[in-house]
Amino acid sequence: MSSDSLTAHLTAQSTLPPAIQGWKIYLADQGNSVHTVKAFTHDLELLASFLSPTRTLGSITTADLNHFLNWLQKGRGVPCSPKTLSRRITSLKSFFRWLHQYAVLTSNPAEKLVQHTVLSPLPVVLTSQEVERVMEICQKHRQAKKPDARYFTLFYLLISTGIKKTECLALNINHLELDQPSTPYLFVRYTNPQYRYKERKIPVPEDWVAGFEEYRNQYEIKDRLFPWSQRRLEYLLEDLSQGAGLEKHISFDMCRWTCALLDLQSGMEKNAIRQKLGLSKVQWREIGMKLDQLAESILSD
Repeated sequence: MSSDSLTAHLTAQSTLPPAIQGWKIYLADQGNSVHTVKAFTHDLELLASFLSPTRTLGSITTADLNHFLNWLQKGRGVPCSPKTLSRRITSLKSFFRWLHQYAVLTSNPAEKLVQHTVLSPLPVVLTSQEVERVMEICQKHRQAKKPDARYFTLFYLLISTGIKKTECLALNINHLELDQPSTPYLFVRYTNPQYRYKERKIPVPEDWVAGFEEYRNQYEIKDRLFPWSQRRLEYLLEDLSQGAGLEKHISFDMCRWTCALLDLQSGMEKNAIRQKLGLSKVQWREIGMKLDQLAESILSD
């Protein structure tokens, strides 16, 4: 559904509820996740509860929005973290920009709101030396009296491709293309058409393939690449943390960040890293900044 049709029934004399409903549909149509639509819509519903029910869109001013933001922080009686406040300002700016863009409003009252950009703490990553130690433990499991190539297959895949936990859990054998030994790759797929833009091909290391074949035969893998629960795979990663004598607790997210950092340090172009991780340009803004900060912090150590 186009924004023109969603805003056709709205005027400056409309109240917030019908506008919020139209915006909710618009957000979903733009490919936003269910969680994003829910959060952004809730932010505007809070504004509607703060203002008079009869308040029209055209009568809402920048001062009203600043009073609302002040109420969220000091008058509502419910904690509002800096990160939540930042998102709510983004919600206001997006909503009123949408109304202004499609001529429901002649001016945008949220345009002059001051955004409070909040970056979450830098993620914990593995150093290249720690990755080597973990790989040594993977090889010990692989070459043990009772060989177990699961550790090698899981960790080496995560640290090489940077795929997310959900993407890893969804992998099937037919997502691998290993027929050309010199150019093996993994195809990350999504069943939901809403996330098709995240689909991508990621090269896998040539020496990963041999370990995978061992693992495949050991566990008679037929369909799902890792036919265990999320918790079981997390236990495998924790086993590696302990085996390598690390104080850090290896996780899917740590492997993803470590992969991106190693790629950056190897000279991979940033846009190529973004595409490998399946991130939009908007998502990359914060991720890219954090990667730069991580690289700088490691150089300064």
